[in-house]
Amino acid sequence: MAFRRPLALHPLVIAFVLVSCLAGAATAKQTGQLTVFWGRNAGEGTLREACDTGLYSTVVISFYSVFGHGRYWGDLSGHPLAGVGADIKHCQSRNILVLLSIGGPRNGYSLPSSASATAVADNLWNAHLGGRRNGVYRPFGDAAVDGIDFYIDQGAPDHYDELASRLDGHNRRKGVRLTATPRCGLPDPRLGAALRTGLFERIHVRFYGNDSCSLGKGGTYGVVEQWEKWTAAFPRTLVYLGLAPAESGVPEGAQGTVAVYLKYLYYDLLPKKANNYGGVMVWDRFTDKKTRWSSVVSGWA
Repeated sequence: MAFRRPLALHPLVIAFVLVSCLAGAATAKQTGQLTVFWGRNAGEGTLREACDTGLYSTVVISFYSVFGHGRYWGDLSGHPLAGVGADIKHCQSRNILVLLSIGGPRNGYSLPSSASATAVADNLWNAHLGGRRNGVYRPFGDAAVDGIDFYIDQGAPDHYDELASRLDGHNRRKGVRLTATPRCGLPDPRLGAALRTGLFERIHVRFYGNDSCSLGKGGTYGVVEQWEKWTAAFPRTLVYLGLAPAESGVPEGAQGTVAVYLKYLYYDLLPKKANNYGGVMVWDRFTDKKTRWSSVVSGWA
């Protein structure tokens, strides 16, 4: 198959063409799983509203962005904390997985030592997961997220494997659910050692942003080449295709258009699914709400 680089076409035209061609398109494995990141813009609406769209099987709260040096804090970019706990429970009542992502684009975090990895794991367990400890603040009250996502984009790569192992050990019966959201280049420079632990049940590979293998930079060829490497490297892990409806909203600040993703996702990328394909990851709810990207893609994922 020839791989094409993106073209800027009007999204309504693309949507019309795609819907018209659905009957004749090649079928590929479908899971119906859409994961979305929420928490980066007050204009995206509440967590409850995101879950009530019926579009997403997983919502990732972002970010727990200050940790590793005796301070632990999250940033929900204008969202009030009041009500988030109740929204988490509401989403879970609808069988929607709610994860908390650690890291992000800011530089308020790192793990300078093994002791800091242990301390961060203990704080996550007692502040956001199933643990309880006197004196540990729970920003979402008695609501507990279903797991932890690693979105490590700053600082040194040290001790994230230890953090994953420590988190996994907190729940002796079934461990803590762990996912990762690395950049598309394999191996990820900060999460390589952590992923090799085999403790992550899902990997959301970021094919957006400024990396040479992203869709905006490398075209569909760059995406497919790396996708095949990721799915081969982690055959027992579900791998998600991470894309952005509009790259003006991604943390790296790259520019792009929604029209690119609709056309090339359908014809060039989704037919390349592997046996361990898990679904599509969407960055993020704010741009998805504006573009209604997932309302089209949900039938293909």
